[in-house]
Amino acid sequence: MKRRLLLTILFIPLLATGQQTPKADVWQPFQYFLGTWTGTGKGNPGISQLEREYKLVLSGKFISVNHKSVYQPQEKNPKGETHEDWGFVSYDRGRKTYVLRQFHVEGFVTQYRSETIPPDGKTFVFTSETIENIPAGYRARETYRIVNNDEFVEVFELAAPGKEFAVYSENHFKRRK
Repeated sequence: MKRRLLLTILFIPLLATGQQTPKADVWQPFQYFLGTWTGTGKGNPGISQLEREYKLVLSGKFISVNHKSVYQPQEKNPKGETHEDWGFVSYDRGRKTYVLRQFHVEGFVTQYRSETIPPDGKTFVFTSETIENIPAGYRARETYRIVNNDEFVEVFELAAPGKEFAVYSENHFKRRK
């Protein structure tokens, strides 16, 4: 009798624990990005100062990405310009992939799907599935490479119809908080 009671006391917690397996945190690969970032950029539009914020929204179901690039005046654009885009990262359970949707001040809307998130979590690649308000056949790719705990580099590439990807801009971010 004592033995049965002892076994019951020992195994009931194990059984209960097994029945309550915690769900994996779908946002674990992206925890690094959460917060506020600043930086500098360079590329076709010129030299820029950057601001970006990543945060969990809507009960943690999405990550919002708010971005602003302020381009310095230059010969081909004497007044300079400000680019803004808002984005949302979601997890598509059916396809088992991450999806990034960006809405640009210029009117472009791009939907990307994740290509790679390697086990070391250092490089994230998103390739466009659709782009609105641009000639048919264009493709885009965003690559995020983590440099260290407080820095990452983002490379944005475009491909005209029938062409290979070419770097359009490269941004270097440092964690602000």
